Amino acid sequence: MARRLLTSLVFVMLTLVTQVGGIVFAICWLMNRLLRRVSVWRRAIIDVALFFGLYAGLSIFVVPPLAALGGRVPLPCSAASDRPFAAAHPAFCWLNHHYVDMRLVVLMTDLSRDVARQFPGTVTLFLDANLPFINGFPLLPHLSHGDGRKLDIAYYYRGVNGSYLPGRTRSPIGYWSFEQPGPGDTPSPCRAGTWLTTRWDVQFLQGLFPDRPVEPARTRAALRWLATEGQRAGVERIFIEPYLAARLGVSSPLLGFQGCRAARHDDHIHIQIRL
Repeated sequence: MARRLLTSLVFVMLTLVTQVGGIVFAICWLMNRLLRRVSVWRRAIIDVALFFGLYAGLSIFVVPPLAALGGRVPLPCSAASDRPFAAAHPAFCWLNHHYVDMRLVVLMTDLSRDVARQFPGTVTLFLDANLPFINGFPLLPHLSHGDGRKLDIAYYYRGVNGSYLPGRTRSPIGYWSFEQPGPGDTPSPCRAGTWLTTRWDVQFLQGLFPDRPVEPARTRAALRWLATEGQRAGVERIFIEPYLAARLGVSSPLLGFQGCRAARHDDHIHIQIRL
C-alpha cells in the first residue's frame, strides 16, 4: 500500500512540475514490471537511463510541435548575438517551464536588444514562464503562469566593486534573493505571518546568497521599456514591489502590486500580456 502511494505521489509530482515527466515515469514503471526477472540493480540502471532518455527525447522532439498546436512556443534557452537573452538557469528549460505565447518571444528579443544597445554586453535573463500544455494548468508555486501569457524576468546584478555581472543572478535560480526596503522607502503593506499566502520571506536562505546589489541602470531601463514600448508587444500588467519601482524612478499605470497572497516581487519582474 505504501509503495503504491509513493508511486502515485511521484507520478503526480512529476506531472505537476514538468507535465510530461509523469507520462515518462508511467512508461518506466510499466517497463519495470516487465523486467521483474532482471536483478534489482540492473532494473534501477535501466529505469534511470530510460527515464532521462525518454524525457529528453520527448522534451526536445515531441513537446515543442505539440505545444505549438496550442499556441505556445519555447523561449530560447541560450543567448545569441541577435537576441541577447537566456534562461537564468538551465533548469527552467529542463523542466519545460519556458513555454510562452509567441508574442513573449518577440518581446524578450526586443527588450534584450534595447537594453544591450544602451549597455553593450548585457544579457537579459528570464525565470519561470509557463508549462507547454493546457490553459489553467498550474505552474507551482505560482498563482498564475497557466496560460502562456506570463513571464518572470530577473533583475540585473552587479558585484561588490559596482561592475555589472553578465548572465548572473544573486541566487542560483534567480528567485528568493529578496531586496529589502531601505531608509526612505515605503515598506510593503503586508503583515508578517499572514496565513494562506505564497509571500514567503525564506529568511533562512538570505545569508547564503552572495552580496550582489541590483544594477539600477539596466534594471531601470528594462522596467521603463516594459512600461512604454512593451505596451506595443501586448504588455498589460507588470508586477514589482512598489518601493523598488519608486527607487528606480519608474511609474506607469501598468505597474501594480500583486497583493499580499502572492509571492514577493522584489527578486524579479512579472509581466503579463493581453489575450
